[in-house]
Amino acid sequence: QVQLVESGGGLVQPGGSLRLSCVASGFPFSVSAMSWYRQFPGKERELVAGIGVTGGATTYAGSVKGRFTISRDNAKNTVYLQMNSLKPEDTAVYYCRGRGTYWGQGTQVTVSS
Repeated sequence: QVQLVESGGGLVQPGGSLRLSCVASGFPFSVSAMSWYRQFPGKERELVAGIGVTGGATTYAGSVKGRFTISRDNAKNTVYLQMNSLKPEDTAVYYCRGRGTYWGQGTQVTVSS
């Protein structure tokens, strides 16, 4: 059974930081590309960041480049999203995606003073 379990979301002030984690099981994580998406109310999910199987290749949405960092630990079947300099417009539900197929349940990130 495939599972992607996100954690680390919450309420943070503008300029603050959060680190999201996604623990994967049920599929070969170490040979799977992973990514983070987010969804604003009433909008479709959009790609935030992606990472290749070794972690050497990453891609970012223009709106988060330089502020967010995606990384992975294949020994722990975990992918991370370090989010710095958060802005109110980063407020969304963040989802982990595995292998281009599997989705987590999402974690809410709210940036507000």
